[in-house]
Amino acid sequence: MSLTSSIDQITATAMAESRIVGGAVQVSLGGEPVYRKSFGLADREAGTPTALDTIYRLASVTKPMVSLTALALCDAGKLSLDDAVADHLPYFTPKFQGRTPTITIRHLLTHTAGLGYNYGGTGVAAGLRDETVDFETNFTRLAALELHFEPGTAWEYSVAIDVLGAVVAKVHGDTLQSAVHKYVTGPLGMSDTAFHVTDPRRLAANYGNTPSGAERMGDSYSQRDEQGNELIYSPSRAFNLETFQSGGAGMVGTPDDLFAFFEEIRRGAPKLLKPETFRLAASPQTGDVDRVPGCKFSLFSDIIVDPKLANTPESPGTLGWGGVYGHSWFVDRARNLTVLMMSNTAPAGVNGAYVDSIRDAVYAAL
Repeated sequence: MSLTSSIDQITATAMAESRIVGGAVQVSLGGEPVYRKSFGLADREAGTPTALDTIYRLASVTKPMVSLTALALCDAGKLSLDDAVADHLPYFTPKFQGRTPTITIRHLLTHTAGLGYNYGGTGVAAGLRDETVDFETNFTRLAALELHFEPGTAWEYSVAIDVLGAVVAKVHGDTLQSAVHKYVTGPLGMSDTAFHVTDPRRLAANYGNTPSGAERMGDSYSQRDEQGNELIYSPSRAFNLETFQSGGAGMVGTPDDLFAFFEEIRRGAPKLLKPETFRLAASPQTGDVDRVPGCKFSLFSDIIVDPKLANTPESPGTLGWGGVYGHSWFVDRARNLTVLMMSNTAPAGVNGAYVDSIRDAVYAAL
């Protein structure tokens, strides 16, 4: 079966089983597109079909763009990986066991800062809920909480890139949106990727998976992640221009825009970073600390170090991640391969059978 037929069948089955309402898949090999289609409905209740310029809430697909913006500031001599975060954000001085350890920009980029995501009931906003709060108020609250571990000694997925976003805005001297546009989305012509919705008519609705099928998300829609943490989605946050621009979860964008970004990653990000900066950024950066077996973390994404342990056909060095609104991506630079899966349905579009089936179909066709 051809790659086109395989992915067509996977997406059709996912829609028929109400696991995915709508989305898009794009695949390139050596820079040449080998699959590029949208499918299903952007808004099921309105009967609106998806397109390659449908705008999706990105959640953590925001992170690599903000991370590369920070790295571009390093290239510009305005920031350093070894800078203490508190040198830029004096209010951000969280403690661990009675001490105030130094948290660096490198710790933020690699999720080794001692932060987490499970801050329910503390007033700390993590970029998904519609809560109007500014950087300093939010991260002063975060700094009042105990770190989960000594920075640099463990890995935990976290609000670190939200804190990084505050640093980037401060160093840039303007909004986070302005910095990301200057260093990433502007150079790549990503005109619909921003911390605001450029065209509400093209914005996809969002859906959550349930045992009886996908249901439309309202505001304050609750799910549990794989670790049992409660996720609260507020789709209306995309229209709240008064709250902080979440470097970890706050952007929206289209499949065509995002594919341009990940293709740039495959090429080594020549339009965005110095070659030596990208080589560092796209290599394992967590030392002996594994994210999960077979995987470590680069300066902006997961990185495969042992495909057998990671139970994946991807090559060593493959970069990838996802977003909890329903997206997954990976870039296998050893195979010159870029794959982007976007959807409006979570968690089926983030990880699990749907995502694994498309990945496996791609490698079977190579």
